[in-house]
Amino acid sequence: MQDDAIDWNRAFPKLEVKNISKSYPLKGGRNSIVLDDINLKIAPREFTCLVGTSGCGKSTLLNIIAGLLHPSSGEILVDGRSVTGQPGSDRGMIFQGYTLYPWLTVAKNVAFGLQFQQLTKAEKRDRVHYFLDVVGLLDFANSYPKQLSGGMKQRVAIARALANQPAVILMDEPFGALDAQTKEQMQEFLLELWTKTHVAILMITHDIEEAIYLSQRIYVLSSRPGRVRSEITIPLPEHRELDLKLAPEFVEIKRNIIHLLKD
Repeated sequence: MQDDAIDWNRAFPKLEVKNISKSYPLKGGRNSIVLDDINLKIAPREFTCLVGTSGCGKSTLLNIIAGLLHPSSGEILVDGRSVTGQPGSDRGMIFQGYTLYPWLTVAKNVAFGLQFQQLTKAEKRDRVHYFLDVVGLLDFANSYPKQLSGGMKQRVAIARALANQPAVILMDEPFGALDAQTKEQMQEFLLELWTKTHVAILMITHDIEEAIYLSQRIYVLSSRPGRVRSEITIPLPEHRELDLKLAPEFVEIKRNIIHLLKD
């Protein structure tokens, strides 16, 4: 994606976080501030990552965007429209735990969210078939989650999110529970999937290499209270191979982010 295209798209963000703060009351009338005046934008077709140290409020922010938590102040905009605190089909959520229903088949897990949309049975069947094919699990449509590997379960979760055709997909460390080899395979898969669909993605991760490899833009949060410490555009080609992690420009970006987190 060319820089001028990104700049044009960011004038009309798919997701915008405006002045979001979150605090919790403590005894004695004081407040514990978790997030302080967070502002960020996700462009259409943009893959963005959010990194920060443990306890900086990454998951809290993602849960606010998803509608699972209420902010103390600020607002969330999707396609320029202010969203309420309720989860909506415009924001697909993928967690580290696969959150699949063990009593449902793969196909029925993917179809679960479609019951709330006005689609015919044929339309639902076709959409499930399409997205299972996209994630490479069409042959496992009638299998149950217990019959799948960790990586396959996460593919089902991704297919379920995509099937609802959200404006933006939110990911909370989706590969954190996977072993190193499977994790890299899933990173390659996700990048390939994003290249095909170009859905807007906001992903939080503690893995700096993962963030650089996957994203076009990274927001670095400071330690608690979480504030946007830096916004970094990743000047790497859109089509990436794992060997890119060894490139000097990749290592330099990683060094910069490590210093930001240390400081």
